[in-house]
Amino acid sequence: MILTSLLTTVYLSALVGLAIYGWLGLVTLGLYARYRHEHHEQPDWDGLEAPPVTVQLPLYNERYVVARLIRAVAALDYPADRLQIQIIDDSTDDTTERAHRLVASYRRQGLDISLIHRTQRSGFKAGAMALATQEARGEFLAIFDADFRPPPDFLRRTIPHFLTSPRLGVVQTRWTHLNDDDSLLAGAQALALDKHFVIEQTVRHRVRLFPKFNGTAGVWRRACLEEAGGWQPDTLCEDLCASTRALLGGWEFRFLPQVTAPAELPNTIGAYRNQQARWAKGSTQCLRKYARRIISSPRLTRGARLYGLLNMASYATSILLILLLLLQVPLLYVSIPFSPLMIPLSIAGLGQPLLFLMSQQALYGNWRWRSLRRLPLLLLTAIGLSPTIGRAVLEALLERQGTFARTPKNGDHPVPAVEYKLPFDWIVFVELFLAAYAATGLILAIVHGRLAPLFFLLSCFLGFGYVLFLTLKEQTSFQTVAAPKKNKY
Repeated sequence: MILTSLLTTVYLSALVGLAIYGWLGLVTLGLYARYRHEHHEQPDWDGLEAPPVTVQLPLYNERYVVARLIRAVAALDYPADRLQIQIIDDSTDDTTERAHRLVASYRRQGLDISLIHRTQRSGFKAGAMALATQEARGEFLAIFDADFRPPPDFLRRTIPHFLTSPRLGVVQTRWTHLNDDDSLLAGAQALALDKHFVIEQTVRHRVRLFPKFNGTAGVWRRACLEEAGGWQPDTLCEDLCASTRALLGGWEFRFLPQVTAPAELPNTIGAYRNQQARWAKGSTQCLRKYARRIISSPRLTRGARLYGLLNMASYATSILLILLLLLQVPLLYVSIPFSPLMIPLSIAGLGQPLLFLMSQQALYGNWRWRSLRRLPLLLLTAIGLSPTIGRAVLEALLERQGTFARTPKNGDHPVPAVEYKLPFDWIVFVELFLAAYAATGLILAIVHGRLAPLFFLLSCFLGFGYVLFLTLKEQTSFQTVAAPKKNKY
């Protein structure tokens, strides 16, 4: 009886933890409905003197997209004598050589473009950005990761906002997608990003609920970044780290959803796994680093503090989900009466899916079809990646720094690119175990006539099984492509 009570208490506690984020989604949905029509007018560029701008392009082994990125930035519509472009390169492959050829060509055309190459990745991306910023001459710093292709009018639509708002420190634009129709996985990622940018970023900035910079496709006022302490390498989310310090310092942020920057989505489950793990670990590291300062900040409202802390801690929901699954099977043997508490907890589960649907409705005329195709797969992928994300959260809590694992991009190169094959990750054995465990729970639920947990157990079985299938399929694909190289020699 004591063990049963303990298991039930832990189970309900985990369920409440997940429900909090469901209710947070419903609150976000309500705030979006109220504030979505507010927007910042585009300042008139005429009559404004163009300030010096430095565009920074951090790279690490990006041979398939480096040319696309540099050409897009070189085509920016901005006075050439006020524009500086920095290629910030830590590559160990021929990315450096490819970038050097383009830099030399554009320099001959009169563009102020330079290549800063490091042979050691000290501080990873943050370290590279900090070094380059010392040599930047711009009053404003625009940042684009390798997978982006900024439109020519990007600076003309962002820089004027700074010139009319002296305390504006950061402008963030909306990410769009170059390859969301390439695969079901890419489509699911696009849905997740649309929800974040269309709904969550709109609410964060317009209601001043802990706005943030997303690391790329945005512009910093250099004075803001320097006052906030610059780029610091002690977290894997240097963007969230810097923007948190700027926000605590009283700087203003602005999100421009009407200004878009297309980007390439990870096209393999391994690349997506790396990206999500890095974001989860970095966000949790920032929570450890800034929780006390956020709680005690006199510049933030209570709502902003709570919203910021909950979002930094959101990746812990992966651990709660696994805990629910592990407890579900032993609880199948115990007859637990239905509790009225389950009703509001169940309703809360609608919060996050509704945000996905609302983002699609705001962007696309065929939003119903897009949502029907992509939302189920996104939810299954989120379940399947929970061991990876949970591990990243635990590593951050245990203060294991780790390395900055890049997200491979392939551009127009056939997938998969053997050169960027990611190492085998033992976490697949955890996914295999959880898929088998969920299948066992399904059988037990059917045998015992317990219908209530069937949907959850089936979702877990399909989610872990789907991610496991994609992982093993990719490993086989890499081996198939790589095999001829071994035979040739």
